[in-house]
Amino acid sequence: MFALVDCNNFYASCERVFNPALQGKPLAILSNNDGCVISLSDEAKKLQLPFGAPIFKWEAFCKANNITVLSSNYPLYGDMSTRVMNILADFSPDIEVYSIDESFLELKGFENYNFTEYATKMRSKILKWTGIPTCVGIAPTKALSKVANKIARSNLKQSKGVCIIDSEEKRIKALKWTKIGKVWGIGSRLQKRLEAKGVVTAYDFTQLPSDWVLKNFSIVEWRLQKDLQGISKIPLETFIASKKMIATTRSFENTYSNIDDITERVSTFASVCAKKLRAQKSSCHLITVFLRSNRFDTQQAYQRENRTVVLSYPTDSSLTISNAAVTAVKSIFKKGIQYKKAGVIIAGFVPNDNFQLNLFSEENPKHKPLMSAIDHLNKKFKSDKIKLGNQDLNRTWKMRQKRLSKKFTTNINEVLIVKASKNN
Repeated sequence: MFALVDCNNFYASCERVFNPALQGKPLAILSNNDGCVISLSDEAKKLQLPFGAPIFKWEAFCKANNITVLSSNYPLYGDMSTRVMNILADFSPDIEVYSIDESFLELKGFENYNFTEYATKMRSKILKWTGIPTCVGIAPTKALSKVANKIARSNLKQSKGVCIIDSEEKRIKALKWTKIGKVWGIGSRLQKRLEAKGVVTAYDFTQLPSDWVLKNFSIVEWRLQKDLQGISKIPLETFIASKKMIATTRSFENTYSNIDDITERVSTFASVCAKKLRAQKSSCHLITVFLRSNRFDTQQAYQRENRTVVLSYPTDSSLTISNAAVTAVKSIFKKGIQYKKAGVIIAGFVPNDNFQLNLFSEENPKHKPLMSAIDHLNKKFKSDKIKLGNQDLNRTWKMRQKRLSKKFTTNINEVLIVKASKNN
């Protein structure tokens, strides 16, 4: 059996833990730079505030409906996520952290357990220790546990946050309730293709001939179908897979028309990518840089350009990647354009311990120990104190976060202070 534990409205729930006044009230959380709505409380959903809504267009709506709007507090959310996952590890040694707010648990040897009681115990412990509400779905496969979780979440009063699919009757009933577009792994394009075939529900999908699914789609969809049929074909992934692409993209606090300002930002973005690359013990061959003007500025034509640099040898050096990114910026920069956004994307990954050497060029051998020393020192002091020479040493990139709550769990100066008084 597999359990899927999902935190309810995670970002909003994290904010409510430290600000109880937000309980029961509509709440919306914004994306980077206070751009769009990325998380909503149930109360805000009922008011039909759209997910992804640009806040500048919906500011008046939020005020009229008393919707509290907050900036994303990623340090808080990341720390709270770690606390939840650590608690779940006590319930099963086989755990896959699927995202910041949900995890799969494989329940081996739990055949004699009462799954409803066990799931309720999970929810209660997480709520008591962190204040985060969750829902738990348990079923014979990962795909079915996803379905069970959605059912538990759809009617909290009746389900009490728990749904168990432990019989063929419950499996069929759950699949007939689930629309095909709501199935884990079914995107909009695949949904349209299946609906054209007459597939409306997840149950309809399981009734298609398996050979036809494999022939017309891929092994991924075939495995999903088998999982929904109760035959486990999607295993638990207990390892962290290396990314195939790393990107750092940011909107600037202000528009920039000076090449020096832009190259400083791009160099910083490239260094962030390189640091992540070293963390997964990989090197890259491709570096892509893009620049964008403000698409909402009607006074000038929208400008968007990108360049890709192909390296003759793989590298994980911040120096090499930054130099290539800056070179790309200089080739696409145009005077007079007010740039609002830039980004660096690295790809073409190979493992550090196994790649093809180049006869005519290679990485400077001094870079490896230098990068290792920089990473060690920055980790030790928990801040990127050591930077490249073309970065602003006194500047850290800061998102526009005018509605930011405090870092209640990650900054000692912002921890809640509780005062106790003795009643006479």
